[in-house]
Amino acid sequence: MDSISKKTKDSPNSTDSPESTHPSSFPDEVLEGVLSLLSFNKDRSSVSLVCKDWYNAERWTRTKVFIGNCYSVSPEIVARRFPKIRSIILKGKPRFSDFNLVPENWGADIQSWLVVFARVYPFLEELRLKRMTVSDESLEFLAASFPGFKALSLSSCDGFSTDGLKAIATHCKNLIELDIQDNGMDDFGGGWLSCFPENFASLEVLNFASLNSEVNFDALERLVTRCKSLKVLRVNKGITLEQLQRLLMRAPQLMELGTGSFQQDLTPRQCAELESAFSNCKNLHTVSGLWEANSLNLPILYPACASLVFLNLIDATLQSGELAKLLAHCPNLRRLWVQDTVEDKGLEAVGSCCPLLEELRVFPADPFDPDILHGVTESGFVAVSRGCRRLRYVLYFCRQMTNAAVATIVQNCPDFTHFRLCIINPGQPDHLTNEPMDEAFGAVVKTCTKLQRLSVSGLLTDLTFEYIGKYAKNLETLSVAFAGSSDRGMQCVLGGCSKLRKLEIRDCPFGNAALLSGLEKYESMRSLWMSACNVTMNGCRLLAREMPWLNVEVMKDEESDDSHADKVYVYRSVAGPRRDAPPFVMTL
Repeated sequence: MDSISKKTKDSPNSTDSPESTHPSSFPDEVLEGVLSLLSFNKDRSSVSLVCKDWYNAERWTRTKVFIGNCYSVSPEIVARRFPKIRSIILKGKPRFSDFNLVPENWGADIQSWLVVFARVYPFLEELRLKRMTVSDESLEFLAASFPGFKALSLSSCDGFSTDGLKAIATHCKNLIELDIQDNGMDDFGGGWLSCFPENFASLEVLNFASLNSEVNFDALERLVTRCKSLKVLRVNKGITLEQLQRLLMRAPQLMELGTGSFQQDLTPRQCAELESAFSNCKNLHTVSGLWEANSLNLPILYPACASLVFLNLIDATLQSGELAKLLAHCPNLRRLWVQDTVEDKGLEAVGSCCPLLEELRVFPADPFDPDILHGVTESGFVAVSRGCRRLRYVLYFCRQMTNAAVATIVQNCPDFTHFRLCIINPGQPDHLTNEPMDEAFGAVVKTCTKLQRLSVSGLLTDLTFEYIGKYAKNLETLSVAFAGSSDRGMQCVLGGCSKLRKLEIRDCPFGNAALLSGLEKYESMRSLWMSACNVTMNGCRLLAREMPWLNVEVMKDEESDDSHADKVYVYRSVAGPRRDAPPFVMTL
């Protein structure tokens, strides 16, 4: 969407094609054929700016569109720009809504988009929504308006219930994908699964792992049996291991499996039958599930482990010994998500058993308990880096870290593109030297030249941000919390990170001087979020006055004084101020 959301001072709402009129040297059908092979949004946006011929060819050949902020553009503008869209990815609320920093009823309702899409794109096939508000009425409207609809993905959305899923199951006759994950929805039971027609057999992806109620297992079993092309099945914790065995016997072609709960006791015969079912799943490469510590049932998985590339254990309170036994059977693992209950010993097993690992995420089992005994430290992280030299992506929650450890980690793994270190207690220094963690993140940005996303934490001064501004030349997303000494920190980032797209800041001492230092930078960024900083209403008003083509939104807390801007959300838009802002959102 960059090609329709970029603006200039002279034409803040312009969506016209490029001014260049040099004719293309290719016949239209040849040019359109070539452009139809481009699959990346950035590539398509770039070629659309070459000349009017290329702009028009790209316009008529694009079938997929990604919109990272639903208020950066209107559905009417999208419809005018791209007349043949069949697949849409649409994101709504700022990412910090995942941390309850965005108030309820903030906006991002999908309904107005669906109304336009129904008129312009009756052939729409795919809709993937993240952090959007979706009502049951919207799902019913979707099911009735797009006869060829094939794929629905709802991630971190809210406002709907299983009644809306009933409409999708009943009316979407060509559905291939139904992916429901981490949504704030009302769960009225699993009866929606029985709404799929008895002759329906097209499903390839079914994910309802985040739902809590018991499902109609007979309906689920019939559905899985009919859908011979089913590749992804993620069930919820209501599915027993005995039921899982029956599902696996009917779908040995599965490639991704969410197992539900692994907490039931099985007889030896049941264990053998389930182990045999896993053995028959020759194509399985991803497994996730809810497994308790010291689970006696984990060996059931061993026959499928050799082919696994992704193991998701974030709902499993496994301890180090159980993880080590499991990983010994997973030599081809590329991605691993675990809880910090595995401790450093478990991460040592990761380093020993997973030489091909590219992504590691370690989540806290209980981030709000200061007296908790288990967890991971710098020792486990260093052990992983020694054995997993291909590591590219890390999200690491821990309670202590040192500068030296981080320097060693990035020296071992210099190709990080995503480095997200989250020291749970805010403002924690290097626990050995009691120094700030500046040199740790200095080492990250100096060594990891491909870095695209960075989350910083711990005791940090402005020196960290000087390093980031000077060395992180490919950085696109930066998340900062409880860090920095003065406005200079944010000024260094805005002045130095030429590719920065998203800047997320909370609980930092940055004020008006920092905010206003980005006057020229915000034009090329997707968004800026600041909360619990030292920004005032006057600073926000000045920004809005100087940059009228940006939307500057302020969310006020009831107990704050009139001069303070509690939460500030700045983003570029070709649609102007949004029309559905609730009373607590002031658009300046």
